[in-house]
Amino acid sequence: MELPPLVSGRIEKRYKRFLADVELEDGRQVIAHCPNTGSMLGCWRPGAAVQLSHSDNPRRKLEWTLERVEMGGGWIGVHTGRTNPVIEEAVRAGLIDSLAGYARVERERVFEVPGEPRSRFDLFLAQGPRADAWVEVKNVTLLEGASLLFPDAVTERGRKHLRMLAEACRRGYRGVMVYAINRPEGTVFSPAEQIDPNYAETLRRVVAEAGVELVAVRIAHGVQSMSVAEAVPIVL
Repeated sequence: MELPPLVSGRIEKRYKRFLADVELEDGRQVIAHCPNTGSMLGCWRPGAAVQLSHSDNPRRKLEWTLERVEMGGGWIGVHTGRTNPVIEEAVRAGLIDSLAGYARVERERVFEVPGEPRSRFDLFLAQGPRADAWVEVKNVTLLEGASLLFPDAVTERGRKHLRMLAEACRRGYRGVMVYAINRPEGTVFSPAEQIDPNYAETLRRVVAEAGVELVAVRIAHGVQSMSVAEAVPIVL
């Protein structure tokens, strides 16, 4: 997936979750939108190199958007809105083996369960070699040692997605959680037990009891692009 033109700078501060003060390479000071709902733990520090995109849309409050951060090992993708299109592109191209071969790929389809709030999954796959699949994608940026972890903050919404994927499996569909590893370091993916033990316990349960499938793949960053690279081993 091609990214818009990127401008380099240095991040000075992240605050109010969605704002970041950045000094651009030409010396200008700007406030950038930070499109990431997580804590971004380990994904930024004052003075870290960043790249931003610019928008001329007059309806936007902020012209600049934080795209990625360099913490010493390569680019970390912190714009979570970019992750789903990259995974969708890879699915359509057959680059994720367990999700290859589906003729129909739909975005943001509603999954309804009586007595439960309506849920949207990131992808719905149909007309393929296996049962139709409901797919949820999570952006993974937290690194501890060699382990890549999710979530980086307590997430009830994330647990709900796991429960709904389990329900999909019980109804004869495939339920698939894709962990998109959006940084170059780390060799194995695991749930972040120390941060959200309830999420970790739910993840193990839906895999063991309902057959929810897990996929972890690395997202590689080019000069002005993002693409799916190798699979990453999962340890629960």
